[in-house]
Amino acid sequence: MPDLIPPNDPQGWTALPGSDCALGESPFWHPDERALYWLDIPGRQALRTRGDIASGEAVVERWSLPQEPGCMAPARRGGLVIALRDGIYRAREWGGALHCIAAFDHDTATMRFNDGKCDPQGRLWAGTLQEPKDRPIAALYCIDARGGGEPRVQRMAGEAITANGLVLVPELSRVYWADTNAHAVRQYDWVAEPHGLAGERLFRQFDPKPAGWTPGSAQPYDGRPDGATMDADGRYWVAMFEGGQLQALDAQGRTTDVLPVPARCPTMPCFGGDDLCTLFVTTARKGRPADELARQPMAGQVLWRRMDAPGRPVAFFED
Repeated sequence: MPDLIPPNDPQGWTALPGSDCALGESPFWHPDERALYWLDIPGRQALRTRGDIASGEAVVERWSLPQEPGCMAPARRGGLVIALRDGIYRAREWGGALHCIAAFDHDTATMRFNDGKCDPQGRLWAGTLQEPKDRPIAALYCIDARGGGEPRVQRMAGEAITANGLVLVPELSRVYWADTNAHAVRQYDWVAEPHGLAGERLFRQFDPKPAGWTPGSAQPYDGRPDGATMDADGRYWVAMFEGGQLQALDAQGRTTDVLPVPARCPTMPCFGGDDLCTLFVTTARKGRPADELARQPMAGQVLWRRMDAPGRPVAFFED
């Protein structure tokens, strides 16, 4: 793992003013609104920008939610779909009423929703997280609300502790899904009929955290896979939590690029801007040591930088 980046060396990243979060997650670029959306999970907030980010004129709007949100996506008919602790909710407008469209019967004291996004067909895929992260009972679900009526919920994969790193690649019929605690990214074949996943295999196994490792330790640690996205060249960009970096993986799971991040805990990247060449990453500051935060004032903020290769547009929820 690279040394902590000093605060006077942002490594090409710019912090978005007013974007402070305890644990930022689930960013996406809304092309119609030309706005960045993301979540603060423990802060129980949804956030979005209004105005131009590159010029520094953007302001951040916040919306308080009744539970911890895990992920959200834009809806084709307006508004958002949001996975809260106990189920999937629909809001027809920013700050509007939340209507539960898919309730889940898991124990909300030990399970909540986490990482997720939509596929091009308009279905929401959302994974869960088991607390206190000691049993592999989390799963990945697909919520299909197309055609009206009660949404159809399908369990797609399981045996994870912390669902993360979801990337859906329809043109290759592939799905990527990470278990953060296992330091592993899995790959699946995406089967159209009957809809499901097959051929689970290991895409990339990262080295585990060394025994006795602590922040500031001299022992090398690249971090563990958190949220992810994919660029137009097919590279899987994953945030390495506690590793202070993003890694780009090729089709064989090999690291082709490493981008240091001026925050120990990046959580999820996404591409945005009109040309999809702006890379955004959410970060976390919750639970971090005071000396680390003093050296990394950007921790907890949304960071952005320009890239040569564009990303892929966000997929909308259909109902």
